Amino acid sequence: QVQLLESGGGSVQSGGSLTLSCEASGYNDGGTYCMAWFRQAPGKEREGVGGIDIDGSTRFKDSVKGRFAISRDNAKNILYLQMYSLKPEDTAMYYCAAGLADLWCSGSWYKDFEYRYWGQGTQVTVSS
Repeated sequence: QVQLLESGGGSVQSGGSLTLSCEASGYNDGGTYCMAWFRQAPGKEREGVGGIDIDGSTRFKDSVKGRFAISRDNAKNILYLQMYSLKPEDTAMYYCAAGLADLWCSGSWYKDFEYRYWGQGTQVTVSS
């Protein structure tokens, strides 16, 4: 059974930084998937923040480009989200997702329904 466990959330002031981690376990097929971070703020739909394919190519939502970075350690099955220059509008529950075939990562990374595995989320709160 695949499990994704996020960590690293917290409360920061505007302009601050946080790094989220997502540790995956239970893969029985090598786990060579596209992985992504999503977020959901209260009263809003879940949205894709950024995705990364197995080779490390990344894509981001426009509003976080230049402020967020995604990386992955394939040997350890850990996904990271480094967030800089945080804004109050970044406040949300952040989720790690995996299970989208790597082939489709570039065109579909932001489509939440394409992912088979999800973590429980970690809260990020940015105060002004």
